[in-house]
Amino acid sequence: MDFTDKVVLITGASSGLGAATAIHLSKFSAKLALVGRKELNLKRIALYCENAKGLKPHTITADVTEDGDVQRIIDETIETFGKIDVLINNAGVVAMGGIKKTDMEAYDKVMSVNMRAVFHLTSLAVPHLQNSKGCIVNVSSITSTKPNPKMLAYNVSKAALDHFTKCIALELAPDGIRVNSVNPGFVKTNIMKDLGLSEDQLEMIAQNMASGNPLKKLVEPDEVANLIAFLASDKAKSITGCTYPIDGGRLLV
Repeated sequence: MDFTDKVVLITGASSGLGAATAIHLSKFSAKLALVGRKELNLKRIALYCENAKGLKPHTITADVTEDGDVQRIIDETIETFGKIDVLINNAGVVAMGGIKKTDMEAYDKVMSVNMRAVFHLTSLAVPHLQNSKGCIVNVSSITSTKPNPKMLAYNVSKAALDHFTKCIALELAPDGIRVNSVNPGFVKTNIMKDLGLSEDQLEMIAQNMASGNPLKKLVEPDEVANLIAFLASDKAKSITGCTYPIDGGRLLV
């Protein structure tokens, strides 16, 4: 794959799947606009990316739930690079609890990050993607179709994201814009640590998830990054409106 002269905007790039995707795409000479809330982490990831091919990413410290920040993300990317070829909507949060335990504050936070922010940023990026005949990759989850009552708000947000993917893929196809979703199973990233889990607790969950997968392994961040890169590349130029599970076979059980 080759992303030479392609401008790729990635949200949630300071850690986890966003960071893995940024580092992966830097190896293919992508021009990166990296968005995250944690400035120091973001600059650290940017340095990793720069070391790959000598291309310095533009970092944007921002909160995707703040409307002003969302506009600034687009403005800074265009001011720096002059265009957007690929939008990767990766920023996301998790809240634990079902209908009996999820309060409205937790629900609103999950929907604000996982769906509203995606809607807003995408709407602002579309005019630029029309110019570049670009593409969008949304980072969803297998929980969009596999019910998990312990993560109700998260499940609902990802189900909405998958349908959003299909709806805008249909709408934007005449403009030459492709839209797809990547739907990972459990991946050991900081998104779970943000729930307050200790390293030991996280490791126990990881082992249980791995043993429950038909392939008896966890999905690695670089595997998800590779799938995102493929869907964002010209190798996938006839693929749009699709959701791609990458879950070690978890959906089969």
